[in-house]
Amino acid sequence: MTTPDEDLSSQLQPDIPHAARMWNYWMGGKDNFAADRATGDAVAQIYPEIALMARHSRQFLIRVVRYLAAEAGLKQFLDIGTGLPTMQNTHEVAQGVHPDAKIAYVDNDPMVLVHARALLRGTTGEGATQYVLSDYHDPETILTRARETLDFDQPIGVMFMGVMGYEPDLAVIRSIVNTVMDATVPGSHLVFWDGTNTSPEVVAGAERLAEMGGVPYILRSPDELATVFEGTELVDPGLVQITQWRAEPGKKEYIDAYGAVGRKP
Repeated sequence: MTTPDEDLSSQLQPDIPHAARMWNYWMGGKDNFAADRATGDAVAQIYPEIALMARHSRQFLIRVVRYLAAEAGLKQFLDIGTGLPTMQNTHEVAQGVHPDAKIAYVDNDPMVLVHARALLRGTTGEGATQYVLSDYHDPETILTRARETLDFDQPIGVMFMGVMGYEPDLAVIRSIVNTVMDATVPGSHLVFWDGTNTSPEVVAGAERLAEMGGVPYILRSPDELATVFEGTELVDPGLVQITQWRAEPGKKEYIDAYGAVGRKP
């Protein structure tokens, strides 16, 4: 008789490239297969900015979570659209500051859940880590499930990290974000970044990727992304390229992706 985890592991399908594992590859992770690497290289030839964006987005996540845990004092995080675990995940960064930190991850891809169960098996510590299989278009279900781990009477860091471009309607995005943030208490923080249409090259790359059969991803202007933070107080330095958000002094590489952190007053 097979165990549930063994049944899940049989779905990994190493010969079929998978988007979550390709993103893991672009970020420098090791939880991917040859088919993912080959397809990832092919995509990067068409749209080279995507691999760069993957790596810089992870560095942005690390800086943001470290700030929220160490400086803002947050011990709870709701990471919506998390993707496949790789290195320096939200729970690792947060629990590095607060060993009792609690994290609820959300993704709508069953393959992510398969990998997450395998990668997190045997983890120990004072905190808690939960994976919720749900779509960000169903925020009420996300909130219901997240309450199994998170205390919504205490501040929470709500994270939407480069995932909202799959939704073509900005009003829908704002509604989703508002629904989740409305359920949190003052002192909670919203973290949001996404790809932007701030250079002709990145727009052309996204168009080429869609023409090659990739899922269309909507690139928006920084002004459009700024509307997502209405009702929050932006943490310095505000909405900027993710490579510039509280980065180490020195060269800051240009990238067509903007993000910010907003505090709920």
